[in-house]
Amino acid sequence: MPLLQVKDFPVDVYEEIIFEAQMQNRTMAQQTIMLIKKGLGEKLPNRERRRLALERTFSREVPPNAKLVDYVPLVREDRDR
Repeated sequence: MPLLQVKDFPVDVYEEIIFEAQMQNRTMAQQTIMLIKKGLGEKLPNRERRRLALERTFSREVPPNAKLVDYVPLVREDRDR
Protein backbone atom coordinates (compact mmCIF):
# COMPACT_ATOMS: atom_id res chain seq x y z
CA MET A 1 0.00 0.00 0.00
CA PRO A 2 1.38 3.46 -0.87
CA LEU A 3 2.49 5.79 1.89
CA LEU A 4 1.82 9.53 1.87
CA GLN A 5 3.88 11.94 3.93
CA VAL A 6 3.16 15.66 4.02
CA LYS A 7 5.83 17.99 5.35
CA ASP A 8 5.04 21.27 7.11
CA PHE A 9 1.38 20.32 7.56
CA PRO A 10 -0.54 23.11 9.38
CA VAL A 11 -1.18 22.22 13.02
CA ASP A 12 -4.71 23.67 13.02
CA VAL A 13 -5.75 21.50 10.06
CA TYR A 14 -4.17 18.44 11.67
CA GLU A 15 -6.08 19.05 14.91
CA GLU A 16 -9.33 19.56 13.01
CA ILE A 17 -8.86 16.24 11.19
CA ILE A 18 -8.21 14.50 14.52
CA PHE A 19 -11.33 16.07 16.04
CA GLU A 20 -13.53 15.10 13.08
CA ALA A 21 -12.08 11.57 13.06
CA GLN A 22 -13.02 11.17 16.72
CA MET A 23 -16.53 12.52 16.08
CA GLN A 24 -17.00 10.07 13.18
CA ASN A 25 -15.41 7.12 15.03
CA ARG A 26 -12.66 6.87 12.41
CA THR A 27 -8.91 6.68 12.59
CA MET A 28 -6.82 9.63 11.50
CA ALA A 29 -5.88 7.72 8.33
CA GLN A 30 -9.50 6.83 7.51
CA GLN A 31 -10.64 10.43 8.02
CA THR A 32 -7.81 11.79 5.87
CA ILE A 33 -8.59 9.36 3.05
CA MET A 34 -12.30 10.23 3.23
CA LEU A 35 -11.55 13.97 3.07
CA ILE A 36 -9.19 13.56 0.12
CA LYS A 37 -11.71 11.41 -1.79
CA LYS A 38 -14.45 13.95 -1.08
CA GLY A 39 -12.22 16.80 -2.22
CA LEU A 40 -11.25 15.02 -5.42
CA GLY A 41 -14.90 14.33 -6.15
CA GLU A 42 -15.81 18.01 -6.10
CA LYS A 43 -14.58 18.90 -9.56
CA LEU A 44 -17.53 21.11 -10.41
CA PRO A 45 -17.35 24.79 -9.50
CA ASN A 46 -19.43 25.89 -6.49
CA ARG A 47 -21.96 27.71 -8.66
CA GLU A 48 -22.60 24.59 -10.77
CA ARG A 49 -22.97 22.36 -7.68
CA ARG A 50 -25.50 24.82 -6.20
CA ARG A 51 -27.44 24.93 -9.48
CA LEU A 52 -27.62 21.13 -9.62
CA ALA A 53 -28.72 20.93 -5.98
CA LEU A 54 -31.50 23.46 -6.63
CA GLU A 55 -32.61 21.55 -9.72
CA ARG A 56 -32.85 18.32 -7.73
CA THR A 57 -34.79 20.09 -4.98
CA PHE A 58 -37.34 21.75 -7.24
CA SER A 59 -37.78 18.77 -9.57
CA ARG A 60 -39.21 16.60 -6.79
CA GLU A 61 -42.86 15.79 -7.21
CA VAL A 62 -45.31 16.14 -4.34
CA PRO A 63 -46.82 12.76 -3.39
CA PRO A 64 -50.54 12.56 -4.22
CA ASN A 65 -51.48 11.88 -0.59
CA ALA A 66 -49.44 14.80 0.79
CA LYS A 67 -51.37 17.38 2.79
CA LEU A 68 -50.39 20.81 1.54
CA VAL A 69 -50.74 23.72 3.94
CA ASP A 70 -52.02 27.08 2.77
CA TYR A 71 -49.77 29.48 4.66
CA VAL A 72 -51.55 32.68 3.63
CA PRO A 73 -54.28 32.46 6.30
CA LEU A 74 -51.69 31.58 8.93
CA VAL A 75 -49.61 34.63 8.07
CA ARG A 76 -52.66 36.89 8.04
CA GLU A 77 -53.77 35.54 11.40
CA ASP A 78 -50.32 36.14 12.83
CA ARG A 79 -50.22 39.71 11.47
CA ASP A 80 -53.66 40.48 12.90
CA ARG A 81 -52.49 39.67 16.43
